Amino acid sequence: MRITFVKKIKLDGSFCKKCNEVQQKMDDAGQTEMIDEVLIADERDPSSSGMELASLYNVEQAPFFLVEKDSEAPVIYTVYFKFVKEVLNQKTQEADELKEILNDNPDLDFL
Repeated sequence: MRITFVKKIKLDGSFCKKCNEVQQKMDDAGQTEMIDEVLIADERDPSSSGMELASLYNVEQAPFFLVEKDSEAPVIYTVYFKFVKEVLNQKTQEADELKEILNDNPDLDFL
């Protein structure tokens, strides 16, 4: 299995807030060592490796994880807690995953 982590640099040259938050969570949990490659999606450079990968897989959110397993098609994860649970096989809190989904999709709301 090969895991690529893609972080975004905004037009002003700073990393996106969520990218920093996810990086910190990964560092705190010791998950960074499980990542094979980190790519940067630089909004100032459409040909940056992360921007090209995002375009190839039609990903419009950052950060995201590309998970490649042998002969299977690559899988994209834009929700950190889902990635942790399904790929790293680590426990997560459902409330954390739902909160992240809601934060990423402000048009959604509870019923």
